Amino acid sequence: MASSLKPLDQQVMVITGASSGIGLATAQDAGRRGAKLVLAARSGDVLAAVVEGLRAGGVEAIHVVADVSDRAQVDAVAMAAIERFGRIDTWANVAGSTIYGRLDEVNEADSRRLFDVNFWGIVNGSLAALPHLRLTGGALVNVGSEASEVAIPLQGMYTASKHAVKGFTDALRIEVEQVDGAAVSITLIQPTAVDTPLPQHARNYMAHEPKLPSPQLDPHQVAEAILDAATTPARNVKVGVMASLDVAVEKFLPGVADVMAAFQVPRQQTDQPARTREGALYRAGAEGRIYGCGNGKAGK
Repeated sequence: MASSLKPLDQQVMVITGASSGIGLATAQDAGRRGAKLVLAARSGDVLAAVVEGLRAGGVEAIHVVADVSDRAQVDAVAMAAIERFGRIDTWANVAGSTIYGRLDEVNEADSRRLFDVNFWGIVNGSLAALPHLRLTGGALVNVGSEASEVAIPLQGMYTASKHAVKGFTDALRIEVEQVDGAAVSITLIQPTAVDTPLPQHARNYMAHEPKLPSPQLDPHQVAEAILDAATTPARNVKVGVMASLDVAVEKFLPGVADVMAAFQVPRQQTDQPARTREGALYRAGAEGRIYGCGNGKAGK
């Protein structure tokens, strides 16, 4: 594992999924601490506005429109970072989506698309970043979930994709840090439910509007964990008490965990009829919001 990482004010940081939620919170917080930023997402107009706001505050930042499921587009993000800043010190894979619905109702095309974003997006970002991180040392930070180790009913394919993210990240860490002895720190961030627009961006098969169960983390709490991993080598980082508790119950009392998980079914939907069912699975849907709907914190 990398013995030391640069302070944020000396770093060039790439952040995917930077147009909303955790990615946008991370961009704001990293910018405030002096990092130079390369922001990637599908929503070009939103990214441009985010970068304009960051630059107005004195932050050096550029944006690249990219779909993380496409390796060539992700490679272009890396090349833009090198062309503009000459190096990459931290690469944070934050982009992700979800599907609400029973596994036997979700069609195969949607399931494969979710894996393209959540799993292959992490793979593409990791493999695009590694050659550059190896050159000068640095951090690769992949955002998983407590669902990397526990199951969430009605988000079964999301759960499967996040399990895959953990398996990939753990194996990559062994190969890069232990086998190669490279000066690259590889961290998996595993938050519990976070107050982001994820439910509004989700593909929804349910009759009702989806939501995340409470309690929910502030996205800036997850951003803090990402930035900590960018400066201090870490392995797997649980964010939120519930993440640690849920994973512990799954490990030591799996039968109890199954029963508890079943109670999450009604807690993942509102009493309002479903609105936009397609979500942002296939198209850019970010509106520059960090927080989910209904809390009055949009864009903050």
